Amino acid sequence: MATTELLPGSRTDADGSAVVRVLSYNIRSMKDDTAALARVIGACAPDLVLLQEAPRFFRWRKKLARLASDSGLVVLSGGATAAGPALLCSLRATVERTEDVLLPLTPGQHRRGFATAVVRFGGARLGVLSCHLSLEKGERHEQGGMLLDRVAGMGVDHAVAGGDLNEEPSGRTFRRLAGTLTDCRTAAPWGGEHTWVRSEPPKRIDALFVTDGVEVLGCGVPYGQPGVTEADLRAATDHLPVLAALKVPAAV
Repeated sequence: MATTELLPGSRTDADGSAVVRVLSYNIRSMKDDTAALARVIGACAPDLVLLQEAPRFFRWRKKLARLASDSGLVVLSGGATAAGPALLCSLRATVERTEDVLLPLTPGQHRRGFATAVVRFGGARLGVLSCHLSLEKGERHEQGGMLLDRVAGMGVDHAVAGGDLNEEPSGRTFRRLAGTLTDCRTAAPWGGEHTWVRSEPPKRIDALFVTDGVEVLGCGVPYGQPGVTEADLRAATDHLPVLAALKVPAAV
């Protein structure tokens, strides 16, 4: 595992801006080592966690609540649509509203959705969206457009969106998102790049994006983050997480 300079910690500045740590993570319905998963999330010290493939069926509420508790967080949004995305947050966040959104169903495809929220950190106000886009190219591209529309319609000046895109940066949907939003990894590379390493070559198919005005202080797979071990990353799920530190301006 490579070592890397640490990301800035969470803080609220005198001018009302806030440094917010955001983690995106496909957790494969918690089918793997849930203790390792909670250790990885907790060690990243996130203020917001964008989950994909959260538990969707038997006792899903208890499973998600347990993961949040074991990670030192609380459940913010997700699960109501049974589509997979969910949000966790730290007690630092003040929640304004949440909404789970079901996307149109394409026959023969898995039903997808967004988990969304608007939260405050001190004087900073931030929209949040977690997604898991389709495996099918055409449907995925349409969902990318719906994501952009949803972010634009959240009624906030600043937002972070991301998740499992099922596509690399060269793909049409990834490029569509990066054409309107800032790809955090490209803006401030930190840690590791590839989030899918179960095949060759490894790929970056999980990402975080922000709207204009949000400063990206660093973004990548959290190699070298204290408490995040290679063994836990392998055991927790089949994806690697993406961690970003963002400086969000105070709301006007």
